[in-house]
Amino acid sequence: MREFTVAAKYAVEDTSSAVDTVFTRAGTAPDAVVFRRLLDGRWTDVTAAEFERLVVGVARGLIAAGIEQGDRVALMSSTRFEWSVIDYAIWAAGGVTVPIYETSSAGQVEWILADAEPVLLIVENDAHVQETTEVVAAAPLVRQTFVIENSAGSGAVQALAEDGTHISEDQVHQRVSTLASSDPATLIYTSGTTGRPKGVQLTHANLLAESLGIRETSLKSLMTEGRSTLMFLPLAHVLARAVSIASFDAGVTLGHTNDIPNLVSTFGTFRPDFILSVPRVFEKVFNTAKQKAHSDGKGKIFDLATECAVAWSEAQDTGSPGIVLRAKHKVFDKLVYAKLRTALGGRCELAISGGAPLGSRLGHFYRGIGVPIYEGYGLTETTAAFAVNTIGHQRVGSVGRPLPGNTVRIAEDGEIQLRGPVVFDGYWRNEDATAESLDDGWFRTGDLGSVDKDGYITISGRKKELIVTAGGKNVSPAGLEDSLRANALISQAVVVGDQKPFIGALITLDPDAFDRWKADHGKAADATAADLQQDRDLTAEIDAAVADANKSVSHAESIKKYRLLPHDFSEESGELTPTLKLKRKVITQAYGDEIESIYKR
Repeated sequence: MREFTVAAKYAVEDTSSAVDTVFTRAGTAPDAVVFRRLLDGRWTDVTAAEFERLVVGVARGLIAAGIEQGDRVALMSSTRFEWSVIDYAIWAAGGVTVPIYETSSAGQVEWILADAEPVLLIVENDAHVQETTEVVAAAPLVRQTFVIENSAGSGAVQALAEDGTHISEDQVHQRVSTLASSDPATLIYTSGTTGRPKGVQLTHANLLAESLGIRETSLKSLMTEGRSTLMFLPLAHVLARAVSIASFDAGVTLGHTNDIPNLVSTFGTFRPDFILSVPRVFEKVFNTAKQKAHSDGKGKIFDLATECAVAWSEAQDTGSPGIVLRAKHKVFDKLVYAKLRTALGGRCELAISGGAPLGSRLGHFYRGIGVPIYEGYGLTETTAAFAVNTIGHQRVGSVGRPLPGNTVRIAEDGEIQLRGPVVFDGYWRNEDATAESLDDGWFRTGDLGSVDKDGYITISGRKKELIVTAGGKNVSPAGLEDSLRANALISQAVVVGDQKPFIGALITLDPDAFDRWKADHGKAADATAADLQQDRDLTAEIDAAVADANKSVSHAESIKKYRLLPHDFSEESGELTPTLKLKRKVITQAYGDEIESIYKR
């Protein structure tokens, strides 16, 4: 059993809390720009003193609304500046934040409100009020609902500040002073990929250890005052939340956007120094650029540039690029790479990826164009990142080394198990799940992988996702699916074959890429994936993608047959999580007939 520990220099004090930095930064550098918020189409600076005033104002309102130490407050909103204000204010009032994705169904909201028992609910807009009216009525502990964008009057931040005018600032500071690092800070519900969401209770100590651990790595050279990052992942997800907290603690200026369709133009106006995202976004950027180049008659140049970028990156690990590769890289930098860097705002030095496996091909490509993606690994139960590649300490294909203070081990069956200050100590009111997941402080992740002598962790798949064919062959689907998604036309792929004679796959098309493909191949603009399932050109394209994916595995592990589905998976249909991970159980149940048809003779 291999085990690896990274020692830490930091210590989390018993009396510390995640909200302390709000007051520390306002006290030491009140004029420092800690946020930039988008108002009327322009980015407006928010100083440390202004942010403290907003946080204290909302905290006073929460106290006035009856929040007591340890009470839960549910927050249902997309990523925006007010999210951070309210989150810190809940802590300042002594409360516990319960994030809810703004895209959650009524049933999901109902379950969280019933299980977490929050006393207040804060939603983003009037549409959320309408969507949650019935479930809130069925949650007797929810005394009041506030709306961030309230068409009938002032928004939640202003309304709470006005409601709390009779509460003194000293009362807020008293609440903060009584917080202990061992107190619960947030209750985050898992995405429910394998069943009903579980409440993960994270303490202030967990959040502080995550922040301090990140800032003790070489990433500290970029996470400094004067730097900036744009958050666009859901703040309801632990990854965006944890990196936001670490960035704020480090003095980085943060911006927020939830306008994903216009993300590239937002990068251009905000110009972040680094970004945080999930692999699907990086795949989308690459595939869109690739297909646009092919549509514009520049496909050969883009493909050669891609090969050069990957070769350049691989050369960093095996020695150094030779004279010919250097010359090619310089040419493609002007023709292709510079344009891609401009699409990220022009100043982006690196990206951090988490939430799902990135894959070596994308890792090498982005490092080769000058925007290295530092892949990390963690779960809600580990307060987001447990391990991460960092500047000067990167092995593409791995998820990096543990953050300082943490230990990883590989069990006899290949399961990755984790221990350290970022690891939670139990699920909310679920002793059975806690006992199943924790063994003497070790968290059983359910992921399979390895750790090398230098501590770099490599993920090979999920224990519960491992496919065992009728012939007894164990197949991890992640690698095949990653390879299939390398094709610009393919959006998602689900490898199947458990207890079946061979491996098959369900494949969906990317709607935007499909539209361009139809135009390039003379197909009717209104033709659907269902209409073209038997189309020769489309079949040839997908066949080629499957053949490429099969090159990375043995014959027994290769995809023999597939089914092209009529529409893409979506979060709205319940097939994807808010961070775009596949809900395999939902998908295999919904498309059971299609899966069975793969195996009919």
